[in-house]
Amino acid sequence: MRTQRQSEDGRTGTSERADRASRAAPPDALAAGFFLLPAGRALIEDVRDKLGKATPITPVRTEASGALPGHPATNTTDGLNNKYWAAPGPGASVTYTFRKPFRLVDLIITNGASTSPEAYARQARALQVDLEVTTADGTRHVKELVLSDKPVPHTVQTGISDATTVRLTLRSPVNLSGGRHLALAEVEFFQRS
Repeated sequence: MRTQRQSEDGRTGTSERADRASRAAPPDALAAGFFLLPAGRALIEDVRDKLGKATPITPVRTEASGALPGHPATNTTDGLNNKYWAAPGPGASVTYTFRKPFRLVDLIITNGASTSPEAYARQARALQVDLEVTTADGTRHVKELVLSDKPVPHTVQTGISDATTVRLTLRSPVNLSGGRHLALAEVEFFQRS
């Protein structure tokens, strides 16, 4: 909005300086907004995650760095926790690719061969998993997960926007001897709806 002014000779016109001053925000307000924006945005997204409903999302592609015969990585997304991916050893990874970017609220990892205590004890499992989430702009979010050595699902809260791929790398195996497989039964992904 332009400010009208009247000159000494009675003519009216606009004052560019007055116009700019009326649109300018105080410097302190700009600085506060600049520093609070990332933290404020994260807080808002976190609240929306907690108040919203999480719905399952299925990857369109599942690829592993390797697998033992009869135990492909696709077993980790089949909806069953009695079949598993048999990784060739520590450091093996599985990558999940999604059709479009989404808000990854959390994921559930069912470690080992099954939630059945007997089947769980028969195979090796990773007590540490490296989680790497890549977003649409190529940003990588890396987190080291420590899993308990129990045949239960482990929920991992993430809160990452625009996720496109998720990679899990198995570390710190336990019971990996005597022909046992390093097993991962199921991985479930949840998006904010």
